[in-house]
Amino acid sequence: MAQQGVQLDRESFSCSICLDLLKDPVTIPCGHSYCMNCIKSHWDQEDGKKLHSCPQCRKTFAPRPVLLKNTMLAVLVEQLKKTGLQAAAADHCYAGPEDVACDVCTGRRRKAFKSCLVCLASYCEEHLQPHYEAAPLKKHKLVEPSKKLQENICSRHDEVMKMFCRTDQQCICYLCSVDDHKGHDTVTAAAERTERQRELEGSRLNIQQRIQDREKDVKLLHQEVEAVNLSADKTVEDSEKIFTQLIRLLENRSSDVKQQVRSQQKREVSRVKELQEKLEQEIAELKRKDAELKLLSHTEDHNQFLHNYPSLSPPRESTDSTGINIRPLRYFEDVTAAVSEVRDELQDVLKGKWTNVSLAVTEVDVLLSPSQAEPTTRAGFLRYSREITLDPNTAHTLLLLSEGNRKATLMRKHQSYSSHTDRFTGCCPQVLSRESLTGRCYWEVEWRGRGAHVSVSYKNISRTGDSLECVFGCNDKSWALKCDKESSTFVYNMITAPVSGPPPSRVGVYLDHTAGVLSFYSVSETMTLLHRVQTTFTQPLYAGLWIYPQYENTAEFCKLN
Repeated sequence: MAQQGVQLDRESFSCSICLDLLKDPVTIPCGHSYCMNCIKSHWDQEDGKKLHSCPQCRKTFAPRPVLLKNTMLAVLVEQLKKTGLQAAAADHCYAGPEDVACDVCTGRRRKAFKSCLVCLASYCEEHLQPHYEAAPLKKHKLVEPSKKLQENICSRHDEVMKMFCRTDQQCICYLCSVDDHKGHDTVTAAAERTERQRELEGSRLNIQQRIQDREKDVKLLHQEVEAVNLSADKTVEDSEKIFTQLIRLLENRSSDVKQQVRSQQKREVSRVKELQEKLEQEIAELKRKDAELKLLSHTEDHNQFLHNYPSLSPPRESTDSTGINIRPLRYFEDVTAAVSEVRDELQDVLKGKWTNVSLAVTEVDVLLSPSQAEPTTRAGFLRYSREITLDPNTAHTLLLLSEGNRKATLMRKHQSYSSHTDRFTGCCPQVLSRESLTGRCYWEVEWRGRGAHVSVSYKNISRTGDSLECVFGCNDKSWALKCDKESSTFVYNMITAPVSGPPPSRVGVYLDHTAGVLSFYSVSETMTLLHRVQTTFTQPLYAGLWIYPQYENTAEFCKLN
């Protein structure tokens, strides 16, 4: 009821314009009161009119009334504000449905400030004072207000449960410990709490450590997302530039062909028209001579005929008396055929290389799941098998390529390969694959004879000369497993690492370009790891073969599909 009275007074002392308590209240001649600023603003909007009205009763005034502060009303408003705040503050102290109420208060109960685990009661600030002042009560355990105090009472003995049975894992009272729980492992609740608190702190430390680890992981993943986005954006931008250059190159070649065809067309048409004009002049002259001869042939006077005949000279012989030889109707069709051939070759190149582009895109992995780890069985490796062929443009002239360019054989005589800047020369009977290798790949090499190097290499490895810079494994651009009948050795940048076990005749090579993993295996019923490299590859790799310099030695990329 008191609250309703405060609300009624508030409505009575509110401004009907701003609907808030009156500020600097003024009363106009009709008796209604407003905030001084509210009524001024209202009348300022009516200044164009001769009369000013009351917003409530619409009574008009002329001239505009002079506004004076209503001092008594202002005092009442201030008192109302204080009374309202006190009422609200007092109301805030009382317990609501969700609050813990004081067990001592009568009538409308206040909110509990603390609960006592000894008294098993809750107290407001006023009724809690004896616990701070009386010596016996000062020893009681005070906790935050709780509605579950009765749960601390033994339902059987109506005693406070101060014991804990570790055998049955439950709180009990003292009587329970000598009755139903006799012989059980019992301790005080405080002792059990201390033990559990220690476990809890250990769990918290573990959780906090896990939180820190996960936060580091989240930060790392955030950095990876940024790195992936930056790399993808740059790749798209660079790819667009490259394709734009290709398109511009094709457009330039198209323009060149068009210009050459039009130029040749102009020359040939000019030649034909020049000859055409000469022939037309000759035809006109021949027709004139024919008319003269015809006229003479109709002369009846014999003497006149004989007199005029010598004056008619015979027509000149045509310089092209043998006739015009026209080529078969194929003028620029050969140009179309040549352009078509370029198109077909370009399509073949794109078809062959586009697989590498697609694989490079799909092999981008930020997270390495267990299924993406290096396989342990041959069947697992075969999921990443790649068909490898040798590039004739890189083959040393002592190497003969066969079996669809999968096999290399060392020959006594040099092969008649065309000159090419990619070809290995000098003392290196080596050859690289046609395919570039990125992502995850697997292939197998089988060698026969004295020995071979099973290698991978960057494309920019040196190709010419007799220096070791050209040899697989003897530089920082290639990695090689040297196999012969006696042993196997891994070589990189002139650093060798011996490989234990018998040398394999069939070598499996696993490459995870993104992860920087290169592994060599001995292929049999079980895959035996020979050597593994963990590094960072900065360029696409190419599979390579080096054949031991003894005639008829061979090495071959095996068909796996």
